[in-house]
Amino acid sequence: MKLGIRIATRLEELGMSQAELARQVGIKQPSINHLINKGAQGSKHVLEIAKALQTTPAYILGETDDPSEGYVPLPSTAAVAAELGLVPVREIDLSFGMGSTYLDIPVTETIRHFSEDWIKQYTRADPDQLLFAQGAGDSMFPTLLDSDLMLIDCSQRNLNMADKIWVAAYAGCGMIKRLRQMPDGGVKILSDNPSVSDEIAYDGELSLIGRVVAIVRKI
Repeated sequence: MKLGIRIATRLEELGMSQAELARQVGIKQPSINHLINKGAQGSKHVLEIAKALQTTPAYILGETDDPSEGYVPLPSTAAVAAELGLVPVREIDLSFGMGSTYLDIPVTETIRHFSEDWIKQYTRADPDQLLFAQGAGDSMFPTLLDSDLMLIDCSQRNLNMADKIWVAAYAGCGMIKRLRQMPDGGVKILSDNPSVSDEIAYDGELSLIGRVVAIVRKI
């Protein structure tokens, strides 16, 4: 059986498209199409193609008829992380303003893995409730600097600790501030920078996103 037929067969068995195979191998989709339809006998990418198709080069090259013979699947990222005692934490590309930043913009996420013991120094929250994001601005100077990376515990959304640093949404903007519950039901929004005036939010104007439990800073 020719290489092209083997590739086409595995694509069908896995429900994978030529475009997805090309992406995993790191070549263009027309190259995969050429291998399948032009009856090529070999390819310098045969090892990468075999890995993506969950089989071996021997099967792809027609040296065996069993796609599982000799194939050892690579462990998943989650399995490797668990073996190393690492937990996944989201990092978003949204900068929360130390003043304020509009929240209605597209946000992408990257998954980073950290030592579970390191995370537990700052919070016992489930990793699904944690995220990293950057701060922007100087209203929390000198406590927080522009572009500090913050670990945010999103499981904490009740203002039960006065003067802690929180990430909150206020008037459609995201902000990082110290918050203090007031006797009249309002929430005082405080900046560590003495040149920035405090504000007070009333009647649900302020929505908590999470509490800042750690910062990471370049030196």
